[in-house]
Amino acid sequence: MPHPHGGRTISLGERQLVALREKNKELEKKLQELIEFAKENDALQHKVHEFVVALFAARDLATLQEMIPHLLREIFAVPHTVLQLWQVNPPSAEVLAFADTQAQPVCLHHAAHDTAGWFGEAAAQLHSFAYLPLHAGSETIGMLVLASEDKQRFYPEMGTVFLQRIAEAASGALHPHISQT
Repeated sequence: MPHPHGGRTISLGERQLVALREKNKELEKKLQELIEFAKENDALQHKVHEFVVALFAARDLATLQEMIPHLLREIFAVPHTVLQLWQVNPPSAEVLAFADTQAQPVCLHHAAHDTAGWFGEAAAQLHSFAYLPLHAGSETIGMLVLASEDKQRFYPEMGTVFLQRIAEAASGALHPHISQT
């Protein structure tokens, strides 16, 4: 059999050994990628835990409204965060319909409907958004929106497991302070 990295002839056993070494290198590379991914997930899980624990310090709605965006900026380094509660600031019909149809967070490269205005002067520089609907039971009570100038910070194909956990924690903290209609 010809040698894969040269023109000389080698035995079948030696050829299989070369192939196994190459496969081993590929598997080691894949393992390193998985280890890095696990480390990133562990760090994110730690941040989510820190966020949840911090929410226990809030005793009223006003504190939560200030605390939640602040914690997201500080713990997760999300440069732009907005918390909109329908009880405090009712949204447009389009935003309400959008929020009601989202069972889980959604990431976009553009602002949904008229939500860009929620970010004030920074809106024009924002290129990625994560929309986290907040729920009290089956009712949508508001939305937490995370945004960044970096187009790759939040993108449509990204996983939203940790965003969902953040939304659930925020919803759980806000729920007792929101009057149900």
